[in-house]
Amino acid sequence: MNPDNYWLAAEKALIGSTWQSSVYLHIVDGCIEAIRQQPPAEGHVQPASEGVLVPGFVDVQVNGGGGVLLNDSPDLEGIRQIFAAHAQFGTTAMLPTLITDSVEVMQQTAEAIAAAIAGNEPGIVGVHFEGPHMSLAKRGVHSPEHLRALSDAEMAVFARQDLGVKVITVAPEVVSPEQIRQLVGLGVRVCLGHSDASAQQVQAALAAGASGFTHLYNGMSALTSREPGMVGTALADERSWCGLILDGHHVHPLSAKLAIRTKGIEKIMLVTDAMPPVGTTQSDFAFYGERVVRHGTKLTAPSGSLAGSVLDMAGAVRYAVQTLLLPLSEAVQMASASPAAFLGLSAQIGSLEIGKRADMLLLDDDLNVKGYWLAGRPFN
Repeated sequence: MNPDNYWLAAEKALIGSTWQSSVYLHIVDGCIEAIRQQPPAEGHVQPASEGVLVPGFVDVQVNGGGGVLLNDSPDLEGIRQIFAAHAQFGTTAMLPTLITDSVEVMQQTAEAIAAAIAGNEPGIVGVHFEGPHMSLAKRGVHSPEHLRALSDAEMAVFARQDLGVKVITVAPEVVSPEQIRQLVGLGVRVCLGHSDASAQQVQAALAAGASGFTHLYNGMSALTSREPGMVGTALADERSWCGLILDGHHVHPLSAKLAIRTKGIEKIMLVTDAMPPVGTTQSDFAFYGERVVRHGTKLTAPSGSLAGSVLDMAGAVRYAVQTLLLPLSEAVQMASASPAAFLGLSAQIGSLEIGKRADMLLLDDDLNVKGYWLAGRPFN
């Protein structure tokens, strides 16, 4: 088989948002050139074996995996290890995510991401800086030592044009609407989170150009009858996207259902907020000089707070289908098309359609990943 020119035969595939049976996809130079339901007259046909073919998952919040935390290994090798850990669970595009840290570590991360982008490193489409410009009251496990206002030093990192898609999580009571407008003008996608802001402050940030919310419900002011807070404002806003961690620990199933029903699958992005143990048997790891301990599928800091997750994207999709009882097509769209749209990458990734990159997964009946393709190249 020529990996740069072949037909892939699938028993069932999610083409766009519709299931089709007996589908043939023509893969040429890493992209989908044609889709048909009749066998091709010529060319090599590669069967996809039993299962359903879906687009690769897009994760906008990946702190670690494969035993690596980006903060501790802000280099190209660390990024490669993190992606390799998540690729086996269906992630074909991701934003390595730096948790609140020093300017120096932010700069090192930027250099590594720039090298990954310049070298067309598989799966790396940009970077997510989660902090350091966030609220002390809603910091979660983020280090209070590094929380700070936005200065010229950080702005210089955010202004770089060689980092792919740039996402930054900020608290609107720390970063002003004018600063948000400035960030958006630099090509940054601003998410709101780790914040105790009022609805009025959140609305001002949205009006200034913020377009997303980081892990909805977690680390943000709650919805009440008289003060909608960040949660209520996020749910009410029709234009913004919300990340959602479906690991059974961060969000109650009813809260998850409410968010999906209110925002629609087009504006909900399944995210992992993953930490180093993903893809390993690691039971604990160092974080800000403390030990985070894994208890099954739950990570906790010494304070008892949740410290990210050991979730992978296939697990998030399974939870959406098996616990929230959503159709598989909708769960997949929240893991692929929705985050791709948020990142401005819908023309390249996020769905199986002509002209898009052939990032694909084969799922079995239990929604485990049997194999995946990165730009048309198969991995099992």
